[in-house]
Amino acid sequence: MYVTLYMGEKMMKVLLINGSPHKNGCTFTALSEIEKTLKEENIGAEIYQLGTEPISACRACYACSKIGRCVINDKVNDFLEYAKDFDGFIIGSPVHYASACGGITAFMDRAFFTAFQSGRGDIFLHKPGAAVASARRAGTTATLDQLNKYFSITQMPIISGRYWNMVHGATPEQVLEDKEGLQNMRILARNMAWHLKCKEAGEKAGVEMPKTEDVVFTNFIR
Repeated sequence: MYVTLYMGEKMMKVLLINGSPHKNGCTFTALSEIEKTLKEENIGAEIYQLGTEPISACRACYACSKIGRCVINDKVNDFLEYAKDFDGFIIGSPVHYASACGGITAFMDRAFFTAFQSGRGDIFLHKPGAAVASARRAGTTATLDQLNKYFSITQMPIISGRYWNMVHGATPEQVLEDKEGLQNMRILARNMAWHLKCKEAGEKAGVEMPKTEDVVFTNFIR
């Protein structure tokens, strides 16, 4: 049993997105360690399974800016409605060909693009984010760089551990043998919890959120 910390009347909670097609695989094992530690830190946590449902890539049609949602009929729109109630996000992905897997890439492309274009950027804006990569061997740092860019373009503080947020193993059992990797998952979770508690304390003390400006778009030829 754990006591949940509240931000005003709102429960503080983190959504952990399992981008692997394997529901209980290596990525899930890493996220489960984070989930357990967040709850020990009195932060609500939940793993969102991306699953094996086909996720289409963004069509760059910009229809979301007109109708307020993505025109593609898969789980992205439902996810955005669900995600708005969370205070932080952790994206987990296996490494496929030295980068994040195709499912999570298409999913996050459309989720973040739709949120911004439809005027619902506050789903992610200024909320802390972290990325976790799972690999048998290599490609983890490239995957983390890729996933962190979703946060950095959305003014989301990026939460780190004491090492790059990765675990190694070809099976969940092997991931459990990666003692350093699992330790870093716990450190990452505690850092996430600390950030959320600091944010709550700042809001209670009257610290205002950063001022927003209208976005200016330019290109490189003028």
